[in-house]
Order: sequence, then C-alpha cells, then structure tokens
Amino acid sequence: MFREVMGLPAHALLVHAAVVFVPLLALVSTGYAVLTRFRSRLDWAAALLAVAAPVAAFLAVQSGEEFQQVLIAKGYGPEILEKVVEHQGYGELSLWWSLALGVVTLVLVALTRPRARALPRWLGPLLAVVVVVLAAVNVWYVYLTGDTGAQAVWQGVL
Repeated sequence: MFREVMGLPAHALLVHAAVVFVPLLALVSTGYAVLTRFRSRLDWAAALLAVAAPVAAFLAVQSGEEFQQVLIAKGYGPEILEKVVEHQGYGELSLWWSLALGVVTLVLVALTRPRARALPRWLGPLLAVVVVVLAAVNVWYVYLTGDTGAQAVWQGVL
C-alpha cells in the first residue's frame, strides 16, 4: 500500500507532507501556547495540525519501511543500508515526538477553550512550556531525519 504512487516510490512523495506539517504544527502550537490573545484565531489550525502532522509522519515512516525493503530486494550495499537505518531511526523518533506534540496541543486547546472549566493557574503556563519544548524537539528531529535521508540519497552523487 505504501510502496508506489503512479510508479514513483511513495516515500519520496509522502515524506513531503511530514516535512511541511510537523514544523507547521510546531510553529502554530507554539503561537497558540505563547500568544494567548490570538488563541481564538489559532485554535482550529492547532487542532487540525495536531492530527495531520502525526498522520503525515506515520505515512512517511510506513512508506519508508516499504522503500527500505525495495532497496534490500534490489541488492543495495551495506553502506547505503546503514544510512537508511540511521534515517529510519530518526524518522521513527520524529513520529513519536510529533504524536506527543499533537496530544499536548489538543489538551491545551481543549482546556483553554472559552467554555472550558476553570483551570488551575499553573496548568496553562505548564502546558505552554511543554508545547514550546516539544515544538523545538520536533523541529530538531525533522531536521535530523531530513539531513540523514538527503545524505543517504545524495552523498557521492555530486
């Protein structure tokens, strides 16, 4: 299912959704957490991205696993496969970190809605700090994943 799309490796196409949605989730959730007066404008985007980003990361990981099997079947050497395994490890971590950010963002959005029950004063700022930290971790792992993937594909080509 995740192997090809119209004859192209699905991973090469699906990875772009994760590369866009995960950093966008980091940006919008940070904005939602920090810019409290704009929450009513960012809530729908934060909630939507909190679901879309982990789904995109999941699809990228699944298609990457399929692509790895194709590389093995075609007899690629251990040097390239080691790079793919490193890339895959970062991709899986990106998935888990994006899921964590998505869940915390949804909790923050749910608890800060106008009709939500009154929060303890410390909970909102605590969740905001967690969102900001998770957003930074997400951006870092998307960078590491993309960098190792690009090195696996392009190192030695140019």
